[in-house]
Amino acid sequence: MTQADTGPGRRRGKAAAFVFLCGWAGVAPHWLEPPRNLLPAISLSLLIATYVVRTVFLKLLSGPTANQDPSAPWPGLDFEKPGGGCPCPSVDVVVAARDEEAVIGRLVERVGQLSYPADQLRLWVVDDGSEDRTPELLADLEGRTPHLTVIRRGREAGGGKSGALNAVLERLQGRWMLVLDADAGLQADLLEHLVAYAESGGWSAVQLRKAVVNTDRNLLTRAQAMEMALDAGIQEGRLRAGGIGELRGNGQLLRRDVLEACGGFNEATVTDDLDLSFRLLLAGHAVGVLWDPPVEEEAVLTLPSLWKQRQRWAEGGLQRFFDYGPGLLSSRLSRRQRLDLGVFFFLQYALPLISAIDLFAALLSGTQPAIWPLSLVAMGLTAGALVIGCRRPSQGPPLPKPNPFTVLLAMVYFAHWLVVIPLVAVRMVVLPKRLVWAKTLHLGGHPEDHQDHDDDGLPADSDLSTQAT
Repeated sequence: MTQADTGPGRRRGKAAAFVFLCGWAGVAPHWLEPPRNLLPAISLSLLIATYVVRTVFLKLLSGPTANQDPSAPWPGLDFEKPGGGCPCPSVDVVVAARDEEAVIGRLVERVGQLSYPADQLRLWVVDDGSEDRTPELLADLEGRTPHLTVIRRGREAGGGKSGALNAVLERLQGRWMLVLDADAGLQADLLEHLVAYAESGGWSAVQLRKAVVNTDRNLLTRAQAMEMALDAGIQEGRLRAGGIGELRGNGQLLRRDVLEACGGFNEATVTDDLDLSFRLLLAGHAVGVLWDPPVEEEAVLTLPSLWKQRQRWAEGGLQRFFDYGPGLLSSRLSRRQRLDLGVFFFLQYALPLISAIDLFAALLSGTQPAIWPLSLVAMGLTAGALVIGCRRPSQGPPLPKPNPFTVLLAMVYFAHWLVVIPLVAVRMVVLPKRLVWAKTLHLGGHPEDHQDHDDDGLPADSDLSTQAT
């Protein structure tokens, strides 16, 4: 399969340039006398706040469009009348499963309960070298489930989740490919709404909102539930303003011919979904976002598990910008799309690193931090988007109600990105070839069965790191 335009061994220079530029931006204001040293941050704060409020907040507050209202009729598709309207397109549901004995049976049952024409639906499960009871469970399920096909790969087959998905891609025949995690929760009518939204909107890919099913387990899972609502809401606002939407792995619907034309899934990245989002974008294929119905999933339960997961997300997020940077800056994207990418790249990746360097420079020079106005505005925008997202009507598990406590909890939780992003950026300069891939452990209804493991699905001393050659 086609890999990124620049291999993992060539990312060191781009990562170093990114760290250097952010370092210069964090140190330079300290060369100015107060209060002039605050002017760069204040000026940039006003520009970014204006853009985000106009393109995200106002768009979200304007209410759903017809294509975003789950109760609205879906033109061109009729799921009630056999042969009526346009025939339902065929769909292949694909799951990459490694050590998923706690949830794989439940997922097969849920897919079988989807209210979609049975002759147009097939489930594929790639057993990616499972060492628990997953192979035995899948063998039993395959024998009594007509729509299920199981493909088995060795534990050392390579490529992570991307390799597992590529293993089945050439065997698919459906118009659409729905990628699910093994713990996915699905409403019975999810697929008909999702496919109709994709077909009527002309999308080449659609990402479902991810809803945390174990929200009330602890404060960490509650914060993650709010984060997922925030993310989906911001993506919707960006799309409505002419920006871009992105895939999030679980609950992503892909048009198979478009996916194949883009080269399938990139096995040289640690986040197949983020990488594919940019390849689709550069090929002129938009990614839509659907708020309801959502796909349900489990949030990680502990801080060590969150730390591992977010390092992988941060590394994959930066990799895609380094790999596809020239194309993202070219005329292949519209001016609005380039602006949208620039603003959110700065907020998500550059600002945490600049803030960390600003604080370090302040400690060394004995001066006051100079980036705090920009950080304060970014926090305010995040809190505002969080409140809007959590107040929206939603199907699936209830969202935490935004009150002073939950908003404060979420803002404290989001501070982990201020540590993760700088650490990962510097590590990519020092260790550019380290591709970390680790699955998230799915507990299902029996968390007590997994007390000896951490939440990435491995014993505490295991490592799934691979070296790219």
